[in-house]
Amino acid sequence: MSGGVSLDAVAEAALTVPPALTVLDRWLQRVSTVLRVVCMLAMIAAAAILSYSVFARHVLKLASDWQDEASVFLLVGATFVSSAYVQRQRGHIGIEALTTLLPARVNHVRRVLVDIASLLFCTFFAWKSWTLFHEAWVDGQISDSTWGPPLSIPYGLMAGGMTLLCLQLLVQVMSGITGRETPHD
Repeated sequence: MSGGVSLDAVAEAALTVPPALTVLDRWLQRVSTVLRVVCMLAMIAAAAILSYSVFARHVLKLASDWQDEASVFLLVGATFVSSAYVQRQRGHIGIEALTTLLPARVNHVRRVLVDIASLLFCTFFAWKSWTLFHEAWVDGQISDSTWGPPLSIPYGLMAGGMTLLCLQLLVQVMSGITGRETPHD
């Protein structure tokens, strides 16, 4: 076709990833990488706290009332905050038997549909987490233990982590729809 736009150019333009999506993907990669380290430190801290708790209770015969709750907060935070990084690596548990049997195109469509379903579920979960965080923050809710830390801490970690996971899923859905998988897919 002379003087006009070729069909290949139109198809290529339709498959390009929007610049905002590329920026979001890079930002998520940086944030998730930093948070991965923070989550590793939280896991180490939880292990140290629990080890101290066992030692203090059984060897030193000291009462412990904050250790279990602190370690649970750390583990909940690490689990939710690291979920976007794990999703980026597609490190969640999946059944690979089906994917090896499917043709590449069908497997691509399956992956996009699963990502869309995951995005919908996680968006609802994030929204509910933010409402829990807001209620805990406004009402000044604290745990029932003698330590009594604010419940806004675990709810905020859960909400923030789920929001990052939703953004990661959005990047993967849009990348899958445009046919331009991100490098880690």
